Amino acid sequence: MGAGVVQKSGGSRRRRSRAGGARPMAEINVTPFVDVMLVLLIIFMVAAPLMTVGVPVELPKTAANALPGKQEEPLSVTITAEGTVMIQTTEVPVADMVNRLRAIAAEREGDRVFLRADGAVPYSQVVQVMGALNRGGFANIGLVTDAGGPRLDGTDAAAGGN
Repeated sequence: MGAGVVQKSGGSRRRRSRAGGARPMAEINVTPFVDVMLVLLIIFMVAAPLMTVGVPVELPKTAANALPGKQEEPLSVTITAEGTVMIQTTEVPVADMVNRLRAIAAEREGDRVFLRADGAVPYSQVVQVMGALNRGGFANIGLVTDAGGPRLDGTDAAAGGN
């Protein structure tokens, strides 16, 4: 009388770990993170122009694009409608401007400056201030304007003409 081996049918059975065969997700869902970052980006894009130091001037309008920003906050020089020159918010006599600019340039690592001039200021005065900025150590001068001005093709950018 020999001993027999009993074998069950379907020897390789698969076992399901969960109902319906779903496995736990091993990835991080970044969609909410991206949504939050985009909202923060829009908030900072709206708030950034409000944080700049400013003296009220009526800027001329142009169809040019804005300059890209950098790490260090650029120096802001303003020429008001009355012809007063201001560095940030401090009024500076024209005769003393080059010396003050050289002192400021010695403290800064970048040579970027934004020149804001009222639209009523004569071009000759704007160019003279640009020359003083250059002599004072600032070679990277950006002219600040308001967007939406006339284009060279005769259409008005504010009206949406392409």
